[in-house]
Amino acid sequence: MGKLYVVGIGPGGLDYMTLKAKKVIEEVDVVVGYTKYLEMIKPLLENKEVFATGMRGEEDRCRKALEIAKDKTVAVVSTGDAGIYGMAGLILQLQNKDEVEVEIIPGVTASSAAASIIGAPLMHDNCNISLSDLLTPYDLIKKRIKLAAEGDFIISLYNPKSNGRPHYLKEAIEIIKEYRNEDTPIAVVKHALRDGQEVNLYKLGNFTDEKVDMMSIVIIGNTNSFYKGDKFITPRGYHV
Repeated sequence: MGKLYVVGIGPGGLDYMTLKAKKVIEEVDVVVGYTKYLEMIKPLLENKEVFATGMRGEEDRCRKALEIAKDKTVAVVSTGDAGIYGMAGLILQLQNKDEVEVEIIPGVTASSAAASIIGAPLMHDNCNISLSDLLTPYDLIKKRIKLAAEGDFIISLYNPKSNGRPHYLKEAIEIIKEYRNEDTPIAVVKHALRDGQEVNLYKLGNFTDEKVDMMSIVIIGNTNSFYKGDKFITPRGYHV
């Protein structure tokens, strides 16, 4: 039986990959992934067979990885964690258990990477919501934002703004304003823990989306979050 690893490579810098992820990529015969993600791990791909696809080639990528894995050991890579907006779910849906064994290797997801740069914003109950409506109806996305805001979750927004949906983030912020005060911290972290990293800190009352793009994560605090200098903190309940 063949073996396929679904590997989360973390935010994109080799320093932030897990030891297991690095070891697997070094040992497999073939690495499959989105072209841009493969560039991030290029030093690990010497003497490897590589299969690359474009941004929206996820299904083709997964089918190809499973096909190759019948005869060789294969790693299909995702940035962040492969099980959080990555390839793990699709691979498992397509897997034929009689032909290929699948092992999932976790990685550092984008919200964790961004949080480490700005302080400790995720110290209490939190959630991730993608604003991309390619695979999720926009009405459902807005419902999830409303319920997360009403439930006082810290909210990390993935895929927050693109040319095709420039207003979704503004609409999300307007929903959140119904449940949070104007001093609520909001951080925009672009290219977290990799080249081109950029951080912009706001409060809900003065937030602007001018610095936001698809390479950004937007983290909105809960009703107890605050800034201490340039650090974004959500207290967990310790009496200090």
